[in-house]
Amino acid sequence: MIDSRVFDDISKSLGKLLPPGVADMKADFERNARSAVQSALGNLDLVTREEFDVQTEVLRNTRQQLKRLEARISALESASRAQGEAVDPT
Repeated sequence: MIDSRVFDDISKSLGKLLPPGVADMKADFERNARSAVQSALGNLDLVTREEFDVQTEVLRNTRQQLKRLEARISALESASRAQGEAVDPT
């Protein structure tokens, strides 16, 4: 999942946006902001980079296999047509 430091950094960045008069509420705000961001991201359907890379490789291999199969079907169809023309007396 996402490194917890990311949530800390986001909440601290949001805390820096607070006006100076509410500095005493800064820690509470950062905690709540961290929780809100973490909850929002937790609801998303995310994958890790490793999972993404694995699926990218699976897709690449599948596309290569599809191209090989398409070429094979094309060759078989051509051979079938050629054989059919040689046998067809009309």
